[in-house]
Amino acid sequence: MEHAPLSPAGLRFLKMHGLGNDFVIIDARSGENPVTPALARALGDRHRGVGFDQLAVILAAEGADFTLEFWNSDGSKAGACGNATRCVSDLVMHDLGKESVTLFTERGQLAACRRADGLVSVNMGDPILDAAAIPVTADPMALPLPGDPVAVGMGNPHCIFFVPDAEAVDVVALGQKVEHHPLFPERTNVEFAALVAPDHLRMRVWERGAGVTLACGSGTCATAVAAHLRGLTGRHVIVDVDGGRLEIDWRDDGVWMTGPTATVFEGLLSPAFLAAL
Repeated sequence: MEHAPLSPAGLRFLKMHGLGNDFVIIDARSGENPVTPALARALGDRHRGVGFDQLAVILAAEGADFTLEFWNSDGSKAGACGNATRCVSDLVMHDLGKESVTLFTERGQLAACRRADGLVSVNMGDPILDAAAIPVTADPMALPLPGDPVAVGMGNPHCIFFVPDAEAVDVVALGQKVEHHPLFPERTNVEFAALVAPDHLRMRVWERGAGVTLACGSGTCATAVAAHLRGLTGRHVIVDVDGGRLEIDWRDDGVWMTGPTATVFEGLLSPAFLAAL
């Protein structure tokens, strides 16, 4: 992808997705970061902008191949986004002619690689289980909420409910209610997961600042961690989300997530669109 800082000619971007979890990607490695909350909101509008679940900005890095910054469609920072990390890592690996890369996010330095089957894996780091660091104002393993959910951090907060049937959950009604619950001072992502087998989960998700999405990488990781901590699964599980399937492996060096990536199109934001912000 051509590096694309803000210029009189407009602003280049790329649209990618991982299992339908879709992203606008702006490559700012060669210039200043052009993204503001106003630009994120305008781009995230699926009717008047481009539309995305998250916006990912690629920045230059010292000591790694690149840095990633994430935004939600409401103009807030996302903190972490696993599927966008896989998508951008795949993009940069193609750019650099490499099969593995290192990168920085708010979580610190992470690693990603392309497997022989073409799927892309990223190490999302160790799960955050300390209440203050998630953050949540109660015991993460015994939240005082109906349904007995678990809180896990993956660079962003998650509240995971284990349910008999994920298909039967009203994700919109419950998701937006829990996202804004006072237990979560920075709001939270909300996952609803059903056990299919000891190595297999079905999960649906409400993302903080985005709403219902077809997949959530960090949420899938958090759900796999919570399932193991609750004694439902081992540390290696398959998770079916609305958009497809992810493989999660909680290893000693962090939670690895593997799945497909897809490039959809490249575009150019017009000078008039940018000037109207």
